[in-house]
Amino acid sequence: MSVSTLNASPVPSLFSPVSLGSIELANRIVMAPLTRVRAGASGIPGDLMVEYYRQRASVGMIVTEGTYPDHASQGYVGEPGIATDEQAAGWRRVFDAVHEEGGRIVLQIMHAGRGTHPDINGGRRILAPSAIAINNKTFTEKGEQPYPVPEAMTAAEIRVAQDNFVAAARRAVEAGADGVEIHGANGYLLQEFLSPAANKRADEYGGTPQNRTRFVVEVVTAVAEAVGAERVGLRISPEGDLGDVFETDRDDVLATYGTLLDQLRPLGLAYLSILHVEPGGELVQELRRRFDGMVIVNNGPLGGQTTREQAFHQIEANHADAVVVGRALIANPDLVERWRGGHAENEPRPELFYGTGAQGYTDYAFLDAE
Repeated sequence: MSVSTLNASPVPSLFSPVSLGSIELANRIVMAPLTRVRAGASGIPGDLMVEYYRQRASVGMIVTEGTYPDHASQGYVGEPGIATDEQAAGWRRVFDAVHEEGGRIVLQIMHAGRGTHPDINGGRRILAPSAIAINNKTFTEKGEQPYPVPEAMTAAEIRVAQDNFVAAARRAVEAGADGVEIHGANGYLLQEFLSPAANKRADEYGGTPQNRTRFVVEVVTAVAEAVGAERVGLRISPEGDLGDVFETDRDDVLATYGTLLDQLRPLGLAYLSILHVEPGGELVQELRRRFDGMVIVNNGPLGGQTTREQAFHQIEANHADAVVVGRALIANPDLVERWRGGHAENEPRPELFYGTGAQGYTDYAFLDAE
């Protein structure tokens, strides 16, 4: 007896188009938000950054490196900002260059929270959910230094931070970004609120999963209302421990992130980006069901470099709607062409990931130059 497959849904290809909200992708390869610290002291994207992003415009969508919404929230020396009109003008050049190549690009808004230092953010105050320092060091203009103890944010300062996210999103979209991604991962401010290890507050923003998700929900909702939910994505990293957030209790993680997504689901966001070492695992797939929207996945720095085979598997196994790729895109600006044709890849040069010049940034070879 034969079985009809006429009504069977075809498995999408890594190279098939997909829409994330109002953002139409030509393929399902998404460039990860990669910290490259080439914006100088001004935080204004210049010619070098324009060329870097232009080179990688063939991916379905670029997510820019983390970009600070206000000067106090800057987490790295050389990080770009979206806090001023001058910075927005610099990003406009980047967005225009990507669009001229037929690409799509969203700007990631990242508030470092306690993950910064006065010698990074210009001597400004360090604010976080609670007065608990990261037990580590960070690179500053004066070399490596321990992270300072932050100040616990007041309710008024929480509202200011929310307003800064909204203002940054508006600047980005007005400058021509296809959308924005709110950084709720990697131990920065939003995940600090989610984490019981970093958030010891006794008010409406701390304690229960409902309270710990409150700030994230408020930020995402306000940004969605300002620029349109169909242009807004959120990145999360459940069970990640970067920045001492230590989400080690699976039951609490599921309660916290499940509560978060239950509240965000009605907004109709463009997508949810999940950073986890097991994209096809039970936790990620349960969160995908709770979100009930388009989900993109990244196995993250602890999961190793995403390979062509892994990317194909994530799509063919229906673990996600698109795959976020990092290091392979640092070394291969024409990665889509290489993966489509099964060509050899350039090897990344980690010693040049962070710097000020073109070396290890815009000088990786293209196929037609090899």
